Amino acid sequence: MSAGADEEEKERFLKEFGDDYGYKNCPKNIDQLRATEFKRLGEEVVYLDHAGATLYSESQLDSIFKDLNSNLYANPHSQSDCSLNTSDRIREARTQVLNYFNAPPKEYSVIFTSGATAALKLVGESFPWSSQSTFMYSMENHNSVLGIREYALNQGAAALAVDIEETVEHGESRSPKSAIRIFQHNELRRSERRLSKEDPTCGIYNLFAFPSECNFSGTRFNLNLVKLIKEDSDTVLEGSPRSRGCWMVLIDAAKGCATEPPDLSKYKADFVVISFYKIFGYPTGLGALIVRSEAAKLLQKTYFSGGTVAASIADIDFVKRREGVEEFFEDGTISFLSIASILHGFRMLNTLTISAVSRHTASLAIYVRRTLSAMRHENGNHVCTLYGAEYSRVPFEGMGPIVSFNLRRPDGSWFGYREVEKLASLSGIQLRTGCFCNPGACSKYLGLSHLDLLSNFEAGHVCWDDHDVSHGKPTGAVRVSFGYMSTFEDARKFLNFIKASFVSLPAQSTSIQSLRARTISPAIEGAWRTNARLKSISVYPIKSCMGFSVNSWPLTRTGLLHDREWLLKSTSGEILTQKKVPDMCFITTFIDLDLGVLFVESPRCKDKLQIELNSDFLVAGKDEVNIHAQRYEVQNYHSYVDIWFSTAIGRHCTLLRSSGVQSYAACSDRSRISGMCRDFETKMNFVNEAQFLLLSEESVNDLNTRLRSNVQKGFHGQLRQVSASTFRPNLVVCGGEAYAEDGWRSLRIGNKDFTSLGGCNRCQMINLSLQGGKVQRSNEPLATLAAYRRVKGKITFGILLRHEDSTGKDSDTWLHVGEEILANLV
Repeated sequence: MSAGADEEEKERFLKEFGDDYGYKNCPKNIDQLRATEFKRLGEEVVYLDHAGATLYSESQLDSIFKDLNSNLYANPHSQSDCSLNTSDRIREARTQVLNYFNAPPKEYSVIFTSGATAALKLVGESFPWSSQSTFMYSMENHNSVLGIREYALNQGAAALAVDIEETVEHGESRSPKSAIRIFQHNELRRSERRLSKEDPTCGIYNLFAFPSECNFSGTRFNLNLVKLIKEDSDTVLEGSPRSRGCWMVLIDAAKGCATEPPDLSKYKADFVVISFYKIFGYPTGLGALIVRSEAAKLLQKTYFSGGTVAASIADIDFVKRREGVEEFFEDGTISFLSIASILHGFRMLNTLTISAVSRHTASLAIYVRRTLSAMRHENGNHVCTLYGAEYSRVPFEGMGPIVSFNLRRPDGSWFGYREVEKLASLSGIQLRTGCFCNPGACSKYLGLSHLDLLSNFEAGHVCWDDHDVSHGKPTGAVRVSFGYMSTFEDARKFLNFIKASFVSLPAQSTSIQSLRARTISPAIEGAWRTNARLKSISVYPIKSCMGFSVNSWPLTRTGLLHDREWLLKSTSGEILTQKKVPDMCFITTFIDLDLGVLFVESPRCKDKLQIELNSDFLVAGKDEVNIHAQRYEVQNYHSYVDIWFSTAIGRHCTLLRSSGVQSYAACSDRSRISGMCRDFETKMNFVNEAQFLLLSEESVNDLNTRLRSNVQKGFHGQLRQVSASTFRPNLVVCGGEAYAEDGWRSLRIGNKDFTSLGGCNRCQMINLSLQGGKVQRSNEPLATLAAYRRVKGKITFGILLRHEDSTGKDSDTWLHVGEEILANLV
């Protein structure tokens, strides 16, 4: 979209949201804030994962370092002047936290922990569970809250997930008069204990947990739940036996407190957990449990440590614990330097006021939700499915600054969230995808049944993997979230990206299909073509290291002889590639077939490494490894070889050589989920998908033309031209039209037959380049390829091949540069 159109759009935005957006009555407005406090973002980065971690300001960090450089802070478990100074700062920090939540200091205490998760764990392990207790929690809870369930179930208590629905008459405010209904899921227990009418209620303690704001959808919960559960549980739970006893309430405010902290003078929750990096970016590894004094007295702590005891005797059973709430629960020496740092984070927010932050971030979220919901494909179908908005009192306004969604194609099928994340990253947009550690909200909003979830898990889907669509349903979502320093420009760039990358307009067509239409004439479809020749052959002996080119090379049952026959493995068992260890590109290889030696060199190693191909001189033993659902028998080498490679890449590793595939199977369920199916029918070495990768010189030339054009149009920064070697092909052909290889179903090189297995899905490894002796990362050429080579979530360039060996065994078959290509078209 043009700059003029963006300016007009901003004028419309400010006309509606100008009173809320931008901190116009604060010392710095949003533009000044970004220009002075967040220069590291620049104009290229759009950061939209504030629900995951917001950003610290430059003056905040400067103030912290000035504080630490100017003051001497010591362990607070002492009476020295330095220690007393530290204790004063800690007390000041506790007061600031209570003020932020408007929590009366006579009623609440602040217990510092290593994070919100540690605060939740403290409640779970100390709560007075019994066989008559119930742990009830809303479906929209983080895994760290769900983990409390283990403590409850192990003590014989019941666990119960609930859905919460609030109905409000038109024009009515969110008040205790709002009708809040709770719908119960099945009760969970690990013992046969059941409540009866005769069971006493005295001494029964129950816990209800809910988030102030759902980190999946942004839905904000009515805080009147606190009073309803504590004072009227019998009505809310409709007379269930579970309503008996004393109900206590926990609010997970880790996400919500960054823009709308619960007011604890109004909503008397027993426990509130927070994480400071979610509020102002720094420090990480510090959270707090805000606990009511009466609730703290009920917690049953077993362990004692330094700082929590008044006296103990080593050789008899005697310990006297400290009486203060903080001293009783804060084991060991707390992170006093981090605690001193949070004062500067609060100071930054106080210059803006939390009310202004809430209005500012809400205006951006409302704008993005409205725009996404209005997007249509050329056929009129919706582009975006938003999550959480249907549960708000007024569309998009009972929500936090989170927008969670998935995208559909014109035919109604889903774009995978990993595709969205991958393309967003190439456009400089940092967002989050998946379930965000919130399985209840994820399954609820995506409509995933227990059977769906278990089926996905059995098929190999786990958190943080790439399996984004399974059985026609998304397994997660895309989430953008705004922080106090987010701008209209951030939101607009994101929306422009969505429109350009995922909205089908009348002038658009599927680029790869149109390229095929130009290169495949219907009159000759199915015929053999003879206008291309093999230009180069490349062998890559060690996976992800540099290869070498030859004029001719033997073929085997696994592909080119010795291609990807070796790999490097970390001490933890991870297979190393350039994506993880870019310095692997400095390792060069060459095989002399006459000498029978693999030569390996690195600028970090003084000596050239020589490995004899047909000798066990350096072989230390044999082992088995599993890669891509195949089990390989491998050779290990003596420590001398491993030390050489460890020096070459700067981390400990071992060299393995394939000595045969022991087992292989049809396409695995895990592969089906991702839509990628490895060629399991053919024996291969350590390749990802197929024996060969083929490129055409003309396709590379066309890509370079597009790269030059993008730079000239100002779409991208510095010009980067690529060569065929950027893509690590085995075979490069020339003499045909660009992308003619897309339409080849099978081909013959000389008298050797090959079958095309489809396009090669490219990843960000092709964005690595050597410049000035250093590995540089950029968005190119993948960003340009994504604009015209993307189909069904894949960005393809080049084709994968399988050698059709009719003999079934290694034979004296060679490929030669210059051989003619005969292609059978699709």
